Amino acid sequence: MGIEDRRQRERIARRRLITATARTVAENEGWDAVTTRRLSAEIEYSQPVLYKHFRSMEEIVDAVALEGFAELAETLGEARRGSPTPGDEIGRVAAAFSGFAERNPALYDAMFTRPTRLRFGTQETPTPLVAAFGELRAAVATIATAHDVDTLTEVVWASLHGLAILGRSGRLRPGHSVDRIEVLVAQLRTAGS
Repeated sequence: MGIEDRRQRERIARRRLITATARTVAENEGWDAVTTRRLSAEIEYSQPVLYKHFRSMEEIVDAVALEGFAELAETLGEARRGSPTPGDEIGRVAAAFSGFAERNPALYDAMFTRPTRLRFGTQETPTPLVAAFGELRAAVATIATAHDVDTLTEVVWASLHGLAILGRSGRLRPGHSVDRIEVLVAQLRTAGS
């Protein structure tokens, strides 16, 4: 193994440490607590070392969001492939999306509510975003007989996001998230045909 290979592995490990620390601080204390100064103290690297890996806090949040989309794609894919009944993929994926948002509030914020330079639906859309949308799209495709599958997937994505954010912010009755997902899925099955 050459020196350059070792340096590259160390660089990747430092980037992972920075993003993992940012996630931990954000999940425990919120994104306002995540600063370069705080990250430097937590991981015992100087701020200039952080800036060698990320030019700004926005880049750190973008990197965290990309990790989150990769995890969401995996979560949705497992739910979709684990469906014992054909046609039930949409219900399992919707529940998995909701659970992911609930278990990872700060990560979800990095992915969906914080300002970001990440864009969907373009030639430059990063692979993890495409993969997460693709898993949801695959589930929606099982019910989208009367509608454009991409448009219906966007509507489902927006609906699930709205339920997640409104539920988390206390603007919906607590304890009814499963019921809301079931109602949404029932409506989708009816509207999709």
